[in-house]
Amino acid sequence: MATKKTIRSTRANQASAKIKTQKKQRKKISSDSSSRAKTVKTSEKVTNKKPQRSTTSKNIVPTAGDKEKISNPETILLKKNEVNLKELLKEYKQLKKGEPCLNKYQKKAIRRYYREEALKPYQAELIRMQKCLENNHRRMIILFEGRDAAGKGGTIRRVTRYMNEKHYRVVALSKPTEHEKTQWFFQRYVAQFPRGGEVVLFDRSWYNRAVVEQVFGFCTPEEYKNFMRGVIGFEKDLVRQGTTLVKLYFSVTKEEQAKRFERRKTDPLRQWKLSEIDVQAQDRWDDFTAQKYEMLKKTHTNIAPWTIIRSNNKHLARLNAMKVILNAVPYERGNSDLDFVPDPKVVISGAREKELMDAQRIKLGSFVG
Repeated sequence: MATKKTIRSTRANQASAKIKTQKKQRKKISSDSSSRAKTVKTSEKVTNKKPQRSTTSKNIVPTAGDKEKISNPETILLKKNEVNLKELLKEYKQLKKGEPCLNKYQKKAIRRYYREEALKPYQAELIRMQKCLENNHRRMIILFEGRDAAGKGGTIRRVTRYMNEKHYRVVALSKPTEHEKTQWFFQRYVAQFPRGGEVVLFDRSWYNRAVVEQVFGFCTPEEYKNFMRGVIGFEKDLVRQGTTLVKLYFSVTKEEQAKRFERRKTDPLRQWKLSEIDVQAQDRWDDFTAQKYEMLKKTHTNIAPWTIIRSNNKHLARLNAMKVILNAVPYERGNSDLDFVPDPKVVISGAREKELMDAQRIKLGSFVG
């Protein structure tokens, strides 16, 4: 009997233990599932959570002007100083390109440097041309005519800067003496003519009589007429006997001339250029224009033509004057890549200039300049 009781009790104990373990397993599964559900709910809350809006932004509505100021401010504060943003951005772009921040004088010096560098290939060609004249014992005369402050002197300096000084001369004659006034008019100029292999550049020439002397009354009407009759034959003989003659007339506008005269008054490096004739040049502008027209009309020939140089832009005038001079002499080019064709906006033939002046007179009733 005892053994049966013990067997029954052990079986009852085993059954109850089994029931307990099953209950524990059920509780564990239910707790795991509930925790998973909680994590899913919290993640959904986080993802679906809307950003909070400030109550102040609802009340303030920026205008179009405010938006433009915010997006494109004119100035900013830099180290407690107000700085113009456009200038700052301009300096930043320059620095980004590798350009230094320079003042206006430094920028002007750099521009001048690049312009002078642009002339050097043509100045090298002028040396080759001079060498050709020297080897062939040919003579060359270049006349630089034009209004005061038209850029004749500056062009002469650039043309002769690197040339051999032994084989060129610059001639700028002063007013004739009492003794020279009794001579044949061309005699004082013939005395300065080149020998074989030499170039002579006249800073104003015998054409002073055609314009300046006639305007200011430095010659009589009879002397003026004799000059205009004789100059064509004089130049024909000159060219026929082997002299290369280049006649350049530098043309500048009235406004540009006035600007350059004003600069001469204040610039200590240019004050010496200002003369009494320069002071009267603006007042006698129309007289000079009329004499220019008569000169082109009567002295522009196929043998000795005039070439007009528009000289408001000094650099372009100098560059194109060099091209005209180089094209006047048949020599072997040193640099075939150079452009030897003159700019048609700067260089105009004397015949074309006369046609333009005729058109001005017909259309406006007078010459412009």
